[in-house]
Amino acid sequence: MGASQSAFSLFGRYIPLAMARDPLDALPDARDGLTRLERVIIWQMGLVQQHNGGRNVPSAMLYGRVVEHVNVSVAEFQAALARLAGRGVPGR
Repeated sequence: MGASQSAFSLFGRYIPLAMARDPLDALPDARDGLTRLERVIIWQMGLVQQHNGGRNVPSAMLYGRVVEHVNVSVAEFQAALARLAGRGVPGR
């Protein structure tokens, strides 16, 4: 298992990312239906857009900002971004 597909535990073993995350992060919030990942994407998108003077936010830059707060793969990030944009999940 490569470093991009695993997380390092305190015991020096690699564990799958799905096990490293809090399972409650996948549950939508009762207030607005957003998951923690979707909330962080929206928050960081707003910050980067303000910093860029209102211009569009490159997804690579946004992913770099989001991954600082949420342990997420590129595929999961892109799927969440597509859901937020109203385009569904890519490839389906």
